[in-house]
Parts: sequence; C-alpha cells; structure tokens
Amino acid sequence: MSLLISYLKLCWFKNDPTDLMPSRVFSRSVIIFYFISGIIVEGLIADPADGTLEVSLRAIMAFSSVATFLFFAEKNILLFQRVFTAIFVCENFIMTLAILCEILDVVLIKMHYEYHEYVGIGLAIFLVSWYLAIVAYILRRFFKYNVSKSLTLAFSYFILTYGIPMLFMDI
Repeated sequence: MSLLISYLKLCWFKNDPTDLMPSRVFSRSVIIFYFISGIIVEGLIADPADGTLEVSLRAIMAFSSVATFLFFAEKNILLFQRVFTAIFVCENFIMTLAILCEILDVVLIKMHYEYHEYVGIGLAIFLVSWYLAIVAYILRRFFKYNVSKSLTLAFSYFILTYGIPMLFMDI
C-alpha cells in the first residue's frame, strides 16, 4: 500500500519517480487496472468490444512509446518497468477520475441540468491537461529534459497512445 501511495504522490508532483522501484506484481496489477478502467470508460462511451480493442491498442502504443523513448534517450531498456509503471499509475488515477466524471454527467443529465455538456467538456480539458503535466513531469525526471521538451514528448505520447488507436477504430 505504501508503494501505491508513493506512486500516487506523483500525480501531485511530490515524489521523484526515479526513486521508486516497483515489484513485478505491482506493475502487473497496474496494467490490469489500466485495462479494467479503460474498458469501463470506453464501454460507457462506445461498444464494450470496441472499447476493449481500443484499450488494447492504447496499451500497445504506450509500451511501444516508452520503449522508444528509452531506446533513443537512455539506451537503457532496464528502466522500462519503472517508467511505464509511473505513467500507468498516474494514468489509472486520471482514468478513475474520468469514470467519476462520466457518473457525474449521467447524474446531471437525469437532473436535466442545462449545462451538463459544458461541465463535461471543462472536466475533460482539466483531466487531459493534468495528465499531460504528469507525464511531462515523469519524463523530465527520468530523462533530465527541460520543461518544453518534456511537454512536447508528453503531448506526443498522448497523441500516440490515444489518437492513433482512436483513428484506427474509426477506420
């Protein structure tokens, strides 16, 4: 539990991800939660089968992106588990908040709240911005990049892990 709390502190930029050493069991649990939460969110948005495929494509793109960052930046694949675990724990936290936002949207619709779409869009922009900041922070700490390069790579990671699978699903 203390390892999870240490990783969750990354979401508030309080811990250094380079100091955290995940066990294989912890990393596997993070991946399983990633799939479950992603399937729930995608299942609420679209068909559960399509959601499962999209989450699988996102995971493949996420692992590929982290491996590519490590290959070109560090030439050290041994950091792979540490980097993807840090990113996935924070992504799982953001995804859990997204699930809560989906529930809030349903409640606002049932209450006939006129501006529920604006609330949803605002929360989505906030969560995506926070997610980009977290990934940039993790990449900056692991690779010693400056802020602008870290944000650029975080945005690239976001496009690769969310944009490409979404485009693939639209084909």
